[in-house]
Parts: sequence; structure tokens; C-alpha cells
Amino acid sequence: MSHRLQLDDLVTTCHWIGQKGWAPATGGNMSIREDAEWCWLSESGKDKGSLTPDDFLQVSIADNHAPSGRRPSAETGLHTLIYRLFPDAGAVLHVHTVNATVLSRVVRAPQIAFSGYEMQKSLRGQTTHLDSLPVAIFDNDQDIEALARRIEEYARQHTLSYGFLLRGHGLTCWGRDVAEARRHLEGLEFLFECEMQRRLLERE
Repeated sequence: MSHRLQLDDLVTTCHWIGQKGWAPATGGNMSIREDAEWCWLSESGKDKGSLTPDDFLQVSIADNHAPSGRRPSAETGLHTLIYRLFPDAGAVLHVHTVNATVLSRVVRAPQIAFSGYEMQKSLRGQTTHLDSLPVAIFDNDQDIEALARRIEEYARQHTLSYGFLLRGHGLTCWGRDVAEARRHLEGLEFLFECEMQRRLLERE
């Protein structure tokens, strides 16, 4: 599929994310890969629920440069890192859902593992609820370059699949195309909500 068609799919997904309230107050950022050198990333400060294709900027995967001179998202460096780390990643979604944000603060460990949930199978390669599915959690940082370096160091030593949480910030996830990234987002968000509810009930 051409990047133009993928961009149309991404805009539709952004509207869906906006309707769910998963990127409030112009938060969040989304992108697609064009090829090995370029990606298209949402412009900073735009409401994700009303984006159009014109609200995406071409950005260099190697150095985050936007030839248009317009300002891409503050988290540009995380998107380009994912495209460099995972050659099969074709789309990246970053959202600020309540479940992802709160759970990332409740869990003090560097990752959370899900097991026993049928919805684990919504993630590519997962075939049974019996497996343990780890999701990494990184401390948030306004220095995106420093944060990207920490994530890259983690990825060299651990499996980093589907997505990761930023503590007190939200979820970043990806897939081979927009449809898979959207499925991973919805599946992970379901798991986060289930885990939040389980923890609340266990306290009663």
C-alpha cells in the first residue's frame, strides 16, 4: 500500500482515537513510514480528532529533520527511533489514555507482565493466554533525545515488542501498518483497563 493510502488510514485512525478521548487537549502523536529514509508525523499542537493529511509532515528517520520547516511533534525522536530499531514497523501511535497513564505510575517496576487474558492474542505472534506478555515502562523525560537513548539501550538487551509505557505520560505502540498498530493499541488498552480493574477489586 502506498504511503498516501496509509496516511488516509492513519487520519481515519486518529479520528477514532479522538472520539475515544485517547488523545485529549492536542496530546498524542501519530506517524507512518514512507520508506527506509522518511516518515510522516503529525504536526505539533493539532487536535488529533480532526487531523487531515495536510497536518502530517515528512521527517527524516535518521536525524528528525523536517524539510518543510514546520514543527513536528515533540516526541518525534521516539517515532524515528522505533523506525530505526524495527525495520518492519510501518506505523506508530502515541496516546494519553487514562488507563495507560495511571497504570504506568502504579507499577514501580521497569515492566508489567500480562498473563491469563484472552485479549493477549490481539497482538501479533501471541497465540495463547497462558504466555507472559511483558510491556516495558520508562520514566518520563522532557529530554526526548535522552529518553530515546534509554529506550534504545533497553531494546538492545530485552525484547521490546508492540509498545511501551512512559510513566505518567501514556502509551507508544506500533505495527507493520496502520491497521496492525490500531489493533495493538486497542488490545493493549483493553489489557491496561482489565489490569486496573483487577487491582482495584483486589484492594476491596
